[in-house]
Amino acid sequence: MAFTSLKSRFAGPAAPAGMTRQAPLLGISLKLASTLTFFVMATALKIAAETVPIGQLVFARNFFGLFPVLLMVALRGELGLAFKTRNPKGHLTRATVGLSAMVCSFTALYLLPLPDATAIGFATPLIVVVLAFFLLGEQVRIYRWSAVGVGFLGILVVLSPHLGEGQLDSTATLGALAGALGAGFAALAMITVRKLCETERTSTIVTWFAGASTVLSLLTLPLGYVLPGHTWVVPDLSTAGLLVLIGLAGGVGQILLTQSYRFADASTIAPFDYVNMLWAILVGWLVFSEIPVPEVVIGALIVIAAGVFVIYREHRLGLDRTKARRASSPSKS
Repeated sequence: MAFTSLKSRFAGPAAPAGMTRQAPLLGISLKLASTLTFFVMATALKIAAETVPIGQLVFARNFFGLFPVLLMVALRGELGLAFKTRNPKGHLTRATVGLSAMVCSFTALYLLPLPDATAIGFATPLIVVVLAFFLLGEQVRIYRWSAVGVGFLGILVVLSPHLGEGQLDSTATLGALAGALGAGFAALAMITVRKLCETERTSTIVTWFAGASTVLSLLTLPLGYVLPGHTWVVPDLSTAGLLVLIGLAGGVGQILLTQSYRFADASTIAPFDYVNMLWAILVGWLVFSEIPVPEVVIGALIVIAAGVFVIYREHRLGLDRTKARRASSPSKS
């Protein structure tokens, strides 16, 4: 589960005319519903991880999540087009990177308290800015670099309780490192989606990712014969229900997130991604008896402030670019 506040920039090309309308309250409501649905997934995953290996959890998330995705694509009348692509290599690269992010973030969710894993995931939009500069050649001015720097300081504050133990083999330290790697892979996945959007339909990107990730996650099955503790299990009825819930909640959450951007601008609803921290604290306390330490809360607030500033700058730059295009367009009068 990657919680990213700039996800809309890389979610795909704009919807065709007539498929979007301005209804900010509806967009915000769908966004909030998606964050809650993703946390239903995270809660089920954290419970199931006590008996089910991470590889099997990743497979369940992708396999059962494929059904809501296919249903959404079918309802949009794009089921036939969704499988057509001229860039299978690009889709496989995106699936590999996205699957790596999923494995790392699921590991962090299992090994760390929910608030800690969630706060570390907030590093993703900051890493996106850095990768967009180096890999895509996007211009990043001093304001955003400053926000990114402050945000990374906040991440270090979040990580400090786990990395300060001096034991790299400790559970908390491994979870923190997995969470940081997950945030990096999630940011890289967004960059690959950005490139795919230049030639591919949104429905094609979503469908290929779900399908390819399901197949690739099967590669974790033989790992159980090599790595202790990674052997896939035959789940009992309650655990099987959790695995189905993980996939369906993840798929439905993605649909709600996608729909939210049809009714409101990204800059309007992206900050509500940080509501995930509220869900993390509430669910962690009520379900797992987890209380975040002060460093995690303080660090999360720093990262959230930096992320919101980055979103604000993206919005302002978007307005400036629009004004510049209008100013350079020949008059039609």
